This record gives sequence, structure tokens and C-alpha cells, in this order.
Amino acid sequence: MTTALLIIDVQQALCSGEWAVFEAERIIDRINQVTQLARHAAAPVVFIQHEESEGPMVHEGNGWQLDPRLHAQPADLYVRKQTCDSFHNTDLQTLLQARGITKLVACGLQSEFCVDSTVRRALALGYPVTLVEDGHSTMDSGGLSAAQITAHHNTTLSNIQSFGTRVQVVPADQVRFVS
Repeated sequence: MTTALLIIDVQQALCSGEWAVFEAERIIDRINQVTQLARHAAAPVVFIQHEESEGPMVHEGNGWQLDPRLHAQPADLYVRKQTCDSFHNTDLQTLLQARGITKLVACGLQSEFCVDSTVRRALALGYPVTLVEDGHSTMDSGGLSAAQITAHHNTTLSNIQSFGTRVQVVPADQVRFVS
């Protein structure tokens, strides 16, 4: 399998309480649906966790933990990061290269921060990306609702042409893992 699933920052601090993203439960359901498709196709599943030196996402604190509703398994791959870009100063690229991964499916939190940064970096590295249209979310921000921010990123990321590789935006029930 040459496609991997990246699940970005679906952690307790962003899924419940003060910092909960819009429709967290629905997003987790969609991510679990795509995770099941990935496993059926024998595609690697990569959980990426953001961490901070202080705040709600301190390494190994409650907020840093993956949301318990996710269908994570011990055999999955796990990457820790400290910036919005899941590739920056992490072993993600090494993990993907070691497995011969050439395409990515991306989902997770937050649309305008870590999802956006990771998808753009993946494009710059030459990975075509399938962004799960209904598998990422964020919080309301200023004058925009979370739904508007997510819709904006679906449109913006799918229109980036300058890297050569492209983003395809696909609903969870239409994601396909192909070699």
C-alpha cells in the first residue's frame, strides 16, 4: 500500500471542554469511518499529537491524550509534534519513506492551523493529498464560524496548483485507499 492516513491532533483538549471544536463527535465518527477503510486496505494509520510546554496539551497530560472515541490501535504509528506542521522537526517523513508511502489522506484538527500547515507541507514534499472534506474541524474565530473556516480550507487547499501535486477534497464515505 502506498497511501497512508494522517489523523492530526484529535486530542482530548480539542474534543471536549473549553477548546472543543465544532461538531467534534461527528468529526470523530467520520475519522473512524476512514480509519476502518484504511485498515481494510492495509494502509498505515498515523496519529499525530500536538504538544506544548505548558497549557492544555502538555505531553502525556489529559488534554494531550487522543480522544478515547478514536479507534486507535497499538500497531498504528504515532508522531509527536510541537508546531502546526506535522513534518517539521518530527520523524513523519522518515516513517512515510520507510514504508514507501507516496500518497496521503488527511483529516483532523484544526482546519486553519495544523491541517492546513500539514497539507501544504505534504504538497511541497511531493505527496498528493486527499483531504477528508467532512473529517476536519475547528472553532469559531472572529467573524467566521467553524463551518465557514472548514469550507474555506476545503476550497483553498483544493485550488493550490503551485506545488505540482494537488489536494483532492473527498467526503469520508467516498475516500478510497489505492496502491
